[in-house]
Amino acid sequence: MEYGAIDLHKKESQIRIVMESGEIVDRRIATTRERFTAVFWGRPRMRILLEASTESEWVAQHLETLGHEAIVADPNFTPMYSHRSRRIKTDRRDVAALAEACQRGFYRAAHRRSAPQRTVQSQLNVRRELTDSRTRAISLARAIIRGAGFRMRSGSTGSFLDRVAALDLTPSITETLLPVRTLIAVLSEELTSADDRFAKLVTEDPVVSRLTTLPSIGPITASAYVAALDDASRFGRAAQVASYLGLVPREHSSGEQQRRGRVLRSAHPAVQSLLVQAASRMSRSQDRRTAGFRAWPRALLVGAGRKLPWSPWLDASPAFCSRCGAIRHRMTPHGFDQLGRCWPRRTSTTRRGWS
Repeated sequence: MEYGAIDLHKKESQIRIVMESGEIVDRRIATTRERFTAVFWGRPRMRILLEASTESEWVAQHLETLGHEAIVADPNFTPMYSHRSRRIKTDRRDVAALAEACQRGFYRAAHRRSAPQRTVQSQLNVRRELTDSRTRAISLARAIIRGAGFRMRSGSTGSFLDRVAALDLTPSITETLLPVRTLIAVLSEELTSADDRFAKLVTEDPVVSRLTTLPSIGPITASAYVAALDDASRFGRAAQVASYLGLVPREHSSGEQQRRGRVLRSAHPAVQSLLVQAASRMSRSQDRRTAGFRAWPRALLVGAGRKLPWSPWLDASPAFCSRCGAIRHRMTPHGFDQLGRCWPRRTSTTRRGWS
């Protein structure tokens, strides 16, 4: 069987093909579908290894349409580069190490997100960029208004333009703010359309619909959570999900002395932030259904805020069920449910931690 490897780059990529006879073919081509088709079309089926990157998914899909087996590998897996020289790093040396790893099986395949969840993730990224742009525009407009000596009453983001219109601004300030106000209006309209799309997604996806039955969990948080995990069956237990989302403390332990630091940086910082915001809303909510959650949201707030060290007493998992001293909860096939009273809250003399 022939083996191949691709060292992907934005403009040009390095390719190596190892034939059954041992002959090695090295080529450098443009990173386009046409060039990949010209190189790999009509060749016997081969296993091709490439690193996970921005271009890796569409390249892997294109290679699979050409009849080859494409493997997207985790670039953080050190044994994959065991035969690469560290003194000199070139694309030819990198692709040679990848080809050797492909032939020997020294790689760790990265998870390839399903097509529907890739679309949802792209929509979430676009919505986040729209939100950040509107926030920057509002901050700029507010700074200009304050710099001119005007005071604007507080209110929600949706009423910002109305509050600006209620001010008796000078003609020069009004003319200066006109492009910013137009931008804010356009961004608000696009965000409304994006929110409508995610609200529709709740009715179409049963998993997202069940998650929204949790208190303080809306369509955006539920959709982002499902898109980040994609296939939940790839996780053996909830602790692995917590590590994947960065909701676990850093370890700085030595000998018998255990030191826990702030939460880990996650590959999905937006999901991490959304979960922390949901925990913050739960901690301030007066809803009786959230009574059992108020014992642990500070763990997420402290960790994600990166202000205080992690406390073992506040150790929690992203699963919304814990030994909280009030009411315990669970997710049923029909949504959020309460199971009644939980165990008494543990004291400092007992074993700390959640079940």
